[in-house]
Amino acid sequence: MELINGSWFQPPTLLLTGIPGLEAVQIWISAPLCVMYLIALLGNSTILFIIKTTPSLHKPQYIFLSMLAATDVGLSLSTLPTVLNVFLLNHKEIEFHSCLTQMFFIHTFSSMESAILLAMAFDQFIAIRNPLHYTVVLTPPRITGMGLAAMVRGVVLIVPLPILLERLPFCKDVILSHCYCYHPDVMKLACGPIRVNIIYGLSLVLCSFGVDSMFIVISYILILKTVLGIASEDGKLKALNTCVSHIFTVCIFYVPLIVLALIHRFGTFTSPLLHVTMANLFLFLTPVLNPLVYSLKTKQIRSTVHKVLKIRKNLLK
Repeated sequence: MELINGSWFQPPTLLLTGIPGLEAVQIWISAPLCVMYLIALLGNSTILFIIKTTPSLHKPQYIFLSMLAATDVGLSLSTLPTVLNVFLLNHKEIEFHSCLTQMFFIHTFSSMESAILLAMAFDQFIAIRNPLHYTVVLTPPRITGMGLAAMVRGVVLIVPLPILLERLPFCKDVILSHCYCYHPDVMKLACGPIRVNIIYGLSLVLCSFGVDSMFIVISYILILKTVLGIASEDGKLKALNTCVSHIFTVCIFYVPLIVLALIHRFGTFTSPLLHVTMANLFLFLTPVLNPLVYSLKTKQIRSTVHKVLKIRKNLLK
């Protein structure tokens, strides 16, 4: 890094971090990480394939599930190169613009996932609150529009992040806290004024994740109110059971995200191990667990998977 004309140039490379204190065994940690990536990519791709090839699953709830699976595939592919480079090859360097590109995709897919979880909450709300108008409200064009809106919102909101970072000088240590590029983490390395970055980052979180989570909570308050009005206990349990998978998905997505955001903003004295743990939970929990949860809890998907495996088994005989 050189000082020319009174200003610092962008660092040619940044250094990613594995797990502090466990550098000697990182090669062994790469094995379960590879398994988790395999589960995430194979599981979500299987859900996409089954929904696409099974006409009986061409319904709103499964279309939203396919959107969620596609987003999880995108999120996994965004982080896979650097995570496996760090843990499998012990290669920790990443070029600055490559880092910005990875950061853009990670945050874009995260924003899209948040919007799709909101759409799925709306789907649950309509199905329980007003089932007779379900197909009238959630028409194919409307579902497509919701998916496109989630994608466009993610791209439009995230594009300014790398642009704002590009204009900053970097003269501090270029060691990141994670094995992937995360906006608050990269921003802290700058030695110029980052007030605009902080304000925009906070506004982005409030306008996307904050608004989405608020409407998800409102949806479930209205769902609960509707369920409590059902006369039979069996009807109540059946209605609540349809929401279990989505509630679990919302929790495993938002809890690590909120904790990670709080750590970066207020956790100056927290352990580096906590930073890495929450970052990895944010990376892996949703893409790995979503296909498992929905395959186990959704009878139609489970039976379709069983049929596909049975057919393939017969063909191999």
